[in-house]
Amino acid sequence: MRLEPNPHLLSVAPMMDWTDRHFRYLVRQISRGTLLYTEMVTDRAILHGNRSRLLDFDPSEHPVALQLGGCDPLTLAQAARIGEEWGYDGINLNLGCPSERVQGGGFGACLMKEPELVAECLAAMREAVRVRVTAKHRLGVDDLEDYGYLTRWVEKLSAVGIEVFIVHARKAWLKGLSPKENREIPELRYGWVYRLKQDFPHLRFVLNGGVRTLEEVERHLAHVDGVMLGRAVYEDPFVLEQADRRLFGLEHRPSRLAVAQAMIRYAEAQMAQGTPLWPVARHMLNLFKNQRRGKLWRRILSQQATRQGATPEVLWKALEQVRAAPELEGVAG
Repeated sequence: MRLEPNPHLLSVAPMMDWTDRHFRYLVRQISRGTLLYTEMVTDRAILHGNRSRLLDFDPSEHPVALQLGGCDPLTLAQAARIGEEWGYDGINLNLGCPSERVQGGGFGACLMKEPELVAECLAAMREAVRVRVTAKHRLGVDDLEDYGYLTRWVEKLSAVGIEVFIVHARKAWLKGLSPKENREIPELRYGWVYRLKQDFPHLRFVLNGGVRTLEEVERHLAHVDGVMLGRAVYEDPFVLEQADRRLFGLEHRPSRLAVAQAMIRYAEAQMAQGTPLWPVARHMLNLFKNQRRGKLWRRILSQQATRQGATPEVLWKALEQVRAAPELEGVAG
């Protein structure tokens, strides 16, 4: 089995309420090579909901993958097919979310207890589409934390054609921990993900969980095929500032001012289509994190861009304040 060039070298994790189309557009201004993911969208929402609202994205977001949630092979296959028709570059199945709401729907991390059903779902999705189907999962759930079980899980899914495994290097507790606690309390076991790559060298493994810097990404890449960053990117999108040069060989040198200007123009275009300012501006709060006058930028946006009827003029005025900082003067006209 031979895989094509690796599109999973670096990616930004699917994060509910965060990785919507506006945030993905922002990230794409900073890194052209990083793979982006949607928020998790349930198969039934796609089949019965407002598809344009759920699935639309800007062409500049490529490469971008759709993450699905569900547990029925038929509806997942239908949703995957729609996602492919919408133009997504890949389809991912969420097998790692431990939230009670997701568990109530019978999908997410609780599916790690049902490898036969998961294999049926992924086989149906693969049959429905030509783009790559991938799985994102934990090391285990509850007391089901055993490397032998994990290898059997990988064997089961690879037998139906899954070649890329995105592994959050923690188990999940289905009861007793909140989703936030499930991202922090269970022990990180990077060594297990490294070992999977050693035991299944013909498959691709992407490591997720606790990685916060590009330096850490590069260290992990000595052992696995890819690394997925999560909240570190939302807290400071410029953690990806050097990703294109260091990982993808692209001569792309973004500046915070240039990205801010691009996002303001994007906000203007979105407002012309009926989108209020705040759904775009909320993702821009951390654009100047740890920079001189960065707190002023955040305060202006938080106080003024949230107001009903606010316009991008708020953002231009905030940018004028930031540009007055000595180390930013003359950058990105």
